[in-house]
Amino acid sequence: MTLFVVLLAFFATACVLSWLLLFDGARDGVAAWFARVWTRTARTGASTSRRLARGLGAGGRVAAGGGSTLLDGLRRHRWLLLGSLLLLVLPPLLVLGLRQRVVLPGFDGDDLAESQTMVAGLLRGERLVPPPPPPPAVFTTREIREERPEIVTADRRWDHLDAALQQRVLAIYQVMRSQYGIEMVLVEGYRSPERQAELAREGRATLAGAWSSCHQYGLALDSAPMRDGKLQWDMGDAWTRRAYFLYGELAEQAGLTWGGRWTRLKDYVHVESTRSCREARAARRAADG
Repeated sequence: MTLFVVLLAFFATACVLSWLLLFDGARDGVAAWFARVWTRTARTGASTSRRLARGLGAGGRVAAGGGSTLLDGLRRHRWLLLGSLLLLVLPPLLVLGLRQRVVLPGFDGDDLAESQTMVAGLLRGERLVPPPPPPPAVFTTREIREERPEIVTADRRWDHLDAALQQRVLAIYQVMRSQYGIEMVLVEGYRSPERQAELAREGRATLAGAWSSCHQYGLALDSAPMRDGKLQWDMGDAWTRRAYFLYGELAEQAGLTWGGRWTRLKDYVHVESTRSCREARAARRAADG
């Protein structure tokens, strides 16, 4: 009976690990759940600690007995368990090693190989020119004023951005438009230290303080897909989610960092030149002494 329970636990663990390895959405969802749990735990940490302290006396003795039995079972069957774990985990690891993007039957996916080639070709070609901006009313709708008021006063001037970042993002925009029919719009580019500090205090759009964000160096920007004349934000909408993940994957293939991969605060609109930004921060610290 003990061996059956241990094998069942190993099988369940391997299945969960394989699921997390194969699917980006699964990892994102689990990371978001842990972030929420961590926040709630931090808020109630003091009372939880007191309750745990009161329960440690009796609970600790019970746990010790059960833990000893479990450890004995693990020691006796360690080679069988190790072999089973390898059989379950190696196949998804091999799949990930041979393919950068995994799409299983029954799941939608986009083949980005051609798009990646197009982005590289555009970057080697002539200098790309920013598209004409959408009407100002696009950034001042009631929804934006209520839910994302920081966008109304954002700087959207392409010439305030690093030239290399500008060209990479323009190449991504062009591929998104020509390959997938998705129009991307620059939402915010350069951000002053004062504005960065203000947004950090509000805690909605960013957690980084002044001079900590790549926006201050012109090495980060925020973009959003536009549909039917409106900027799209709802990640619960299938079209919007696909648009952001296409944008993020193309950005990563172009050597940029996408905020949609972050675990502390998901920032699907954000891309940055992380290495150049790190160098810019170091240069500023050196100049300040």
